[in-house]
Amino acid sequence: MSKYLTTEELHQLFIQCHQKVTTDTRKLNNDSIFFALKGENFDANTFAKQAIEQGCKFAIVDNEQVSDNHTIFLVKDVLQSLQDLATYHRKKLAIPIIGITGSNAKTTHKELIQAVLSKKYKVYATFGNLNNHIGVPLTLLAITPQHEIGIVEMGANHQGEIAQLCEIADPDFGLITNIGNAHLEGFGGPEGVKKGKGELYHYLRNKAGKIFVNADDIVLMEMTKGLQVITYGLNKMYDVYGSSIKHSEYVEFNWNQKNKDLQNQPLVKTHLFGHYNFINALCAACVGNYFGVSEQNINDALAAYLPEMNRSQVKKTTDNTLILDAYNANPSSMKLALENFANQNLQNKVLVLGDMFELGEYSNDEHRKILMQLVSLHFNHVYLVGENFMKHIQDFSQFQFFNNSDDLAMYFSVHPMKNHTILIKGSRGIKLEKIVGFL
Repeated sequence: MSKYLTTEELHQLFIQCHQKVTTDTRKLNNDSIFFALKGENFDANTFAKQAIEQGCKFAIVDNEQVSDNHTIFLVKDVLQSLQDLATYHRKKLAIPIIGITGSNAKTTHKELIQAVLSKKYKVYATFGNLNNHIGVPLTLLAITPQHEIGIVEMGANHQGEIAQLCEIADPDFGLITNIGNAHLEGFGGPEGVKKGKGELYHYLRNKAGKIFVNADDIVLMEMTKGLQVITYGLNKMYDVYGSSIKHSEYVEFNWNQKNKDLQNQPLVKTHLFGHYNFINALCAACVGNYFGVSEQNINDALAAYLPEMNRSQVKKTTDNTLILDAYNANPSSMKLALENFANQNLQNKVLVLGDMFELGEYSNDEHRKILMQLVSLHFNHVYLVGENFMKHIQDFSQFQFFNNSDDLAMYFSVHPMKNHTILIKGSRGIKLEKIVGFL
């Protein structure tokens, strides 16, 4: 029987590969270390030799038949070994790690905070949405001794997952963006979401870490007992507080430190669409202020940040203005987006909304609530996509319903729009980005 590689031995291979790790044979780096993960429909052990042939220096497998103890090494479980390696590597990093979780806007918070802190420090943050049991280890393994701060986004759809990710990432600081109705099916309802996201607070409480918290959020503040808190919000008594210009299409705000006056503070004009993004930007200002980034650099970073990847991204086409918020959706984020859009002084508003996923037994009620909100906000030009919305077609016949994005794209190809402002929001699986080319 082949000898199982220890975590310490694995770390030595990791160092020999200059911290280059890959899990995908389609995206191999020369001289990297390949982890042969298994999924529901694949077993990457079968690609280990191919990975070596294509330039990887080492491969890690949990199938003894493909190991050779020369370039392909055996472990009991590849995923567990990847996570153990990340934990081992984290302990050698003498830098602060900021852990971020929450129901909405995790990635936006991460990117804004990264932009601000990068004005003073060498920062590594979660790339894209690599925020799960595989992505968090990969994020940590990409942090080098040259980095000065790490930002680790943590996603979850079940209780216990954030606790596991905290054990791997060992954050010193934490941020829960909010507690909303997301992944209700996996978490077991709203209280399950609160408990699951609160695992970050629990970890930091035991570690005597610190948290950044929106002190105007009653739910979050109730969860902070026994924690060292750095507060932000609308009250002058918070560590950082601010005020926004609500009538502006984009987020514009000013801020200052505790007990200092807002008068004569510069107005920060961002490219963030939607008033709900104000608190996200204020959070980034709070984090930057805590870590000693100058006020000018904080403001410059926030003003320069450009949303992308269909997250509150404004795109002007030849014919229309699109507000792309189609990366994801849940009842909480959908409600906020609709309220904001209703309050904007814009001409010819149109809504394109896709189903919200992972709501389980709550799905029917939550989709009906959104439809009732559309009625109460007096939206007239509404296009709804997906079977969860389709279930209500008889009761809300004033709206137009489509089975999928392809059907809606076909509709727009025959019925083109011009001079409209169109909010596009839905869960990632609906693929609403398919319609962009037709608008």
